[in-house]
Amino acid sequence: MRGRNSKPAKKKIQAMFRRPGLQVLRQFARYYSEGSTGLVLERSLNRVQLLGRVGQDPVLRQSEGKNPVTIFSLATNEMWRSGESETSQQGDISQRTTWHRISVFRPGLRDLAYQYVKKGARVFVEGKIDYGEYVDKNNVRRQATTIIADNIIFLSDYIKEKE
Repeated sequence: MRGRNSKPAKKKIQAMFRRPGLQVLRQFARYYSEGSTGLVLERSLNRVQLLGRVGQDPVLRQSEGKNPVTIFSLATNEMWRSGESETSQQGDISQRTTWHRISVFRPGLRDLAYQYVKKGARVFVEGKIDYGEYVDKNNVRRQATTIIADNIIFLSDYIKEKE
């Protein structure tokens, strides 16, 4: 945005981002530095939203008194109709289940998840995806994909406290 008309153009863009409907877009807009490097700083997004059923009661893990975490698995299902015409009511229904490992580190949410999440409960999880590595018992390096939960919405009717 350099040149003779860069200031009016910049003001026009700034005015556009003041509109309520476009404020969300500002989160993802590119910002050009005024320095000589021409460095482009941009925001990125790592968000996951899952709606599914809990596969196991959560466990609370803590290593050496640091970073306690509640962990549970979540199943999501994908269904589709196979056959000659996918829009008709005929054909076989196929289903694929994907399992996700959910980790909850936030102190308040971690405790609520451990206390109230139950196997079979329907929950909505928002968070970010994290890829990592670990070494198993046999000294084999393995990769792990985890969803780090920022929010959990309980959708089941039968939420019961652990005894």
